[in-house]
Formats: sequence, C-alpha cells, structure tokens
Amino acid sequence: MNKQILKLAIPNIISNLTVPLLGVVDTAVIGHLKEIYFLGAIAVGGIIFNFIFWGFGFLRMGTTGLTAQAFGEQDKKKIISILYRVELVGLVLSLLIVLFQAPLLEMSFLLIDSSEEVEKYTRVYFAIRIYSAPATLALYGLNGWFLGMQNARFPMYITIALNLINLGLNLFFVYGLDMNVDGVAWGSLIASYVAVVMGGVLLWREYRSLLIRISREVLLELSAVRKFFSVNRDIFIRTLCLIFTFSFFTAVSASLGDTTLAVNTILLQFWTVAAYGIDGFAFSAESLIGKFIGEKNQSKLKQAIHYTLIWGLGMGVMASLVYLLFGDSLLYVFTDNELVIEQAKEVIFWSIMAPTISSICYIWDGIYIGATSTEAMRNSMLVATILVFIPAYYIGNEFIGDHALWLAMTLFMLSRGAILSFLSRKHIVTEELV
Repeated sequence: MNKQILKLAIPNIISNLTVPLLGVVDTAVIGHLKEIYFLGAIAVGGIIFNFIFWGFGFLRMGTTGLTAQAFGEQDKKKIISILYRVELVGLVLSLLIVLFQAPLLEMSFLLIDSSEEVEKYTRVYFAIRIYSAPATLALYGLNGWFLGMQNARFPMYITIALNLINLGLNLFFVYGLDMNVDGVAWGSLIASYVAVVMGGVLLWREYRSLLIRISREVLLELSAVRKFFSVNRDIFIRTLCLIFTFSFFTAVSASLGDTTLAVNTILLQFWTVAAYGIDGFAFSAESLIGKFIGEKNQSKLKQAIHYTLIWGLGMGVMASLVYLLFGDSLLYVFTDNELVIEQAKEVIFWSIMAPTISSICYIWDGIYIGATSTEAMRNSMLVATILVFIPAYYIGNEFIGDHALWLAMTLFMLSRGAILSFLSRKHIVTEELV
C-alpha cells in the first residue's frame, strides 16, 4: 500500500510545490520593488482570483473522485463521459467569468478595503489575468481526470511546465522589461495557455483509444449528470467557505494597513507551501480511495485511509520543524523591509504550528473527495467556518488583537480535522462496500 501511495504522492508533491513556490517567487520579486503597494496589489489580486478560480476547483476535485471510481469499475464509457462532461462545463463557466468580469471586480472591491494605490494596481493585474479563465478551468478538469486514472505523472509534467514558464516570464517582464504587476499578470496568462496545449498533447498520446465519440444522450444521461452536479455542488460550497476564510483574513489584514497586509501575505506563503506538500498525499488518497470504492475492496480502502493519514501527518511535522529552525531566515527571502520583517517575527509562531495542525484535515479532504462523500465534507466546512472561525476572530480580537486572525485560522483547521475524523466511520468506511 505504501508503494501505491508514494507512486501517486511523490509526483503530486513535486507538482504541488511548484505552485506555492511560484507564489513565493512572485512575492519575492514584487516585494523587492521600491513601493510596498505593489506587493499589496498582488495579494489582493490573488484573493480575487482565488474567489474566481478556486471557486471552480470542484472541476478538478469532483472529477478525480468520479473518474477513480469509474476506473475501479473498469467502465470505459463512463470514464470518457466524465472527461467530456467536465470540459464542457468548464468552457461554459469560463466564458461566463470573462463576460461578467466588470461586476466581479467591482464586487471584490466592495468586500476588500485597500489603499488607493493597491486598488489601482490590482485593477491592472485583474484586467490582464482574467482572460486566463478558459485555460485554467480546462486544466482543472484535465488534471482531475488524469489523477482519477491513477496517473499523477501528467499533472506533474503540466504543472511544472506551467510554473517554470510562468516564473521565467515574470522575471523577464519585471526585470527585463521594467514592468510590475502587469508583468506578473501577463506571465500567468501566457503560461496557462501553453500548459493546456501541453495537456491536450499528453491526453492524445496516452489515451487516444479512449477518446471515442459518445452520443449526446450518454453525455447528458440524467443519473450521471445529477451525480456530477451533486458532488460538484458540495465541493463548490466547501471551497467557497475556504475562500471566505482566506479572503476575510486578507481583507482584515488590508484594513490594518499596507505593512500588516505585507506581513500576513508573506506568512500565509508559509501555510501555502506546507499545504501543497501535504496535499500530495491528499491527492493520492483521492485516487486510491475512489479506485478501491469502485472495486468494492473494503480491506484496501481501510489501509489507504490509515497510511495516507500517517504520511500526511509526517509531512506536516517535518514542515513545522523546518519553519521552527529556519523561519526567521526565510522571511528575508520575501522582503528586505525591516519593518515588515520585525512585525512578522511577532506572529510567526502561528505559521510554525500550522502544518502539523492542518495536515489531518487536508488528508481527510482527499479521502472524502475520493469517496465522493461530499455532503459530509461540505457540512463540516460550514460548521468550521460559521461556528468556529468567525466567532474565534471576533472574540479573540477583544483580547489578543492582531493575533486573533491567526488564532481563528488555526482553530478553523483544527476543527475541520476533528469533525471529518468523527464522521468518517459513518460516511467513508461502511459495510455497503462489502
């Protein structure tokens, strides 16, 4: 079982870590420019696109679970129908995003209170990057399908290529052409379309025998469509809660001034890097749990749950140790602004604890997605957001000030893991599989 987990997890970890590392480099590149509001614009722009793109992350997650189960059943028609269905839905959604970009942006600024300079450059960033929507959503569906097919190599190739191209373009535009946030936005836009072309080539080379024509009746078969939208609806709501917490965090940070916004943007990169590393095991859980449920193999299902949780926790502990030993030094990678660094040192201990505390909920998310037991995952996220995160911030703010944001985020992650653990016997390991 460990071999199967690592075969899927290692490529996922490699590809996942390139995503936050790109964010790290972007933050470092912009953080070393003269004006601090450029960094704020990247942070706010990132939050807006988190709302837009992360909100449709169900196209990746739901596709993995559904495809993995079809793979376990060895149902080729169902396998390819899932791919066609998700790409069609992704295309329609991305066109709507581009069409309604103006109200999306204005609504974002109603929710996020930022300085005049930050808002000005966020608008520049948004106006360019919004046109990456079709490519981004197409990649969500494609990578989710590859993972469901127990193929973690292709998402790794695509993600590494995407982020290396993005990184190279960002450095070229910012330092070579003396651009700022517009250079970062152009880098993201161009890299997205290169990556989706690469994904299409890999799909054709490896799976062309599966790319059969299917009738409209099969594509729109009522029970399959109902299952597709039920799973993705729950993941969408779950993702909106996640986006809300991070957006609330950044919005409150922005209201406290550009320095606090810069500090919290940098420290959240610590959380993000660790999360993407641990998610390598969560993604392997999605693939394996779905496959074993499709095969109706209860014994291997239990093994997969047990070992992915152990691996995920181990990765979290290791990340916490790295941050404990080298956290202060890592701050200088992001910025040379002494005021930002000194303020960051006052709250960095929250980011040291975060990987260990958060690892359990990350892995459980992967397990529930693979099992397509998304209703329970959705409900646990609603409870953690409404009954834990929000009260923790407002109560904590009365007593510990700026630390309340970090306390709320920490309790949010802890409660998610606890709730999902409690619900697992009812919703994941059941006798129905026997």
